[in-house]
Amino acid sequence: MAEKEKKDNKLEREYIIPLREKCRVVPRYKKTNKAVKSIKEFIARHMKVYDRDLNKIKVDKYVNEFLWARGIRNPPHQIKVKAIKTGDIVRVELVDYPDKLKFKKLRAERLGKEAKETIESKKTMMQKAKETMQTKREDKTEDKDKDGLDDKIENKEKEKTSKIAEEKLEKQAAKREKHEAKAEKNPIQKKKEHSKGDDKR
Repeated sequence: MAEKEKKDNKLEREYIIPLREKCRVVPRYKKTNKAVKSIKEFIARHMKVYDRDLNKIKVDKYVNEFLWARGIRNPPHQIKVKAIKTGDIVRVELVDYPDKLKFKKLRAERLGKEAKETIESKKTMMQKAKETMQTKREDKTEDKDKDGLDDKIENKEKEKTSKIAEEKLEKQAAKREKHEAKAEKNPIQKKKEHSKGDDKR
């Protein structure tokens, strides 16, 4: 067990955790699940986690992949991990990565760096665009009311809303005329139908 304490209240320890005894008594189809749980229990006991709460222990995805590499029935008999405690939370990482996981981790780190660089470049481009837009707006805008909106934009919006209101009124008037015209035609047709009905009797 190697122990290191850092200035920012981080506690780092390395452990070789035995898994064979804990997994031996479990059915074959639950062995790797039990291995993960026994790692958490071991770390909770040795890193002094309050109430031995397993939710405060975060197992790295590469540790999980290392355990599950041979399937659910055949986990490794022991594992060497590094536990890092910050506050209440303990993170568990592998110490010796196998080649497959090492390359996978390097690839993930490289992709993460590239993604951050692209995001930063997009942010700088967006900031430049915003600055140019603001300078253009400051040159063009005239705000006599001092309500935060440009007068030209306000006038355009008022014109649009007035046009929309006029169109609605025109549609309603057309509907009324149509209904009135139908209502005028209907009484005559009804009289004709009544007279036809009387002739038949």
